[in-house]
Amino acid sequence: MYDLLVVGAGPYGLSIAAHAAAAGLSVRVLGRPMASWRDHMPSGMYLKSEPWASNLCDPQGRWRLERFCADRGLTARHAGPIPVRMFAAYGLWFACNAVPELDERMVKRVTSRPDGFHVVTEDEEVLDARAVALAIGVTPFVEVPAPLRALQPALVSHSSHHGDLGRFRDKAVTVIGGGQAALETAALLTEQGTKVKVLVRADRLRWNDVPPPWRRPWWQAARSPHSGLGSGWRNWFYAECPGLFRRLPESTRDRVAAGALGPAGAWWVRNRVESAVDVVLGREVVAARAMPGGLRLRTVDRSGNPLCLETEHVIAATGFRATTDRLTLLSAELHGRLMTTASGHPVVGRNFESSIPGLFLAGLLTARAFGPAMRFVHGATYTAATLVQGVRRHLRTATPAMTLTTPAARGRVRALSGRHS
Repeated sequence: MYDLLVVGAGPYGLSIAAHAAAAGLSVRVLGRPMASWRDHMPSGMYLKSEPWASNLCDPQGRWRLERFCADRGLTARHAGPIPVRMFAAYGLWFACNAVPELDERMVKRVTSRPDGFHVVTEDEEVLDARAVALAIGVTPFVEVPAPLRALQPALVSHSSHHGDLGRFRDKAVTVIGGGQAALETAALLTEQGTKVKVLVRADRLRWNDVPPPWRRPWWQAARSPHSGLGSGWRNWFYAECPGLFRRLPESTRDRVAAGALGPAGAWWVRNRVESAVDVVLGREVVAARAMPGGLRLRTVDRSGNPLCLETEHVIAATGFRATTDRLTLLSAELHGRLMTTASGHPVVGRNFESSIPGLFLAGLLTARAFGPAMRFVHGATYTAATLVQGVRRHLRTATPAMTLTTPAARGRVRALSGRHS
């Protein structure tokens, strides 16, 4: 039986596993490493976050992005966007060096047992663990506008469904959304010869500013400090103080998590959109139907004035909604024990433990509790250290006779680590 099984091998899952191994726990990670970055983002995309805010996290800080880049003669500098493909390669390098046991099988089901959990893999093997951490990323939580949900995938897809946009070359595609995913997808499509139209519900596009210089006068830094989520004291609080954010009233947390750092494009994609992409502002899709060669969209503006558009395909870059009803990995019995907020999001304790003892949550699932940082790689640093503290506390409470740093446990970790040395 493992002390901890981590479901998901993205930045959060890998960081949690690195901390758990360093703490002397027997841990295994399940899932294809960096799958979202490798399979669900097309070539040519970049991270929106700064390089220094895009580190996976091990306790000693040995396997940072800057070291990965330095070893390969690559550049990672302030105000220089990082290619998604480079970041995915960095995550694989981190996994090889910091994670003791990585199992690329997907998890089919998580059920309970008297002293922990059964985790069933895609090939029906059952693994047992005293604690489980769900770090399943964003792909289970895709959100598509209601009028489009009944249409076939050949006509409607989500922006996270595409690792390659080549199938849309020389076609007519409508992208829905006004955030980074929508705008960068539209730019990439246009640059490959796709005829693109972007539908935005808001009356204008929002663009992030070029970040201020890393070195600047102290009074400028004091007025608007850098943070992992951008400059300014409000962003600094969201990025650096998730534990304090959790102490805010639930209504405040819900409002901030839903609206802070809302849809906006990165400064470096602005010229690629404004100079080349047809953007239709102030319109929302209210109905859609298939037709020969594509689909017909009925849109309205804020006054209810209709406008119909025809297109061959719609890409909905409309974000994600991480509610507990979408945690299909959990058995019905576990679902029934999982407490949720009024908005349908999971209740999470100070160490990322759910209402089910031993079941821990990470990433987007915890953004309503710990703030907007949990939507970005930057949040993995706080999550990994804090969550593993919670796992250790749970193991001491659930199994008082167990010593987490026994010679046998340390031997397991050394043996596993040796495989990746």
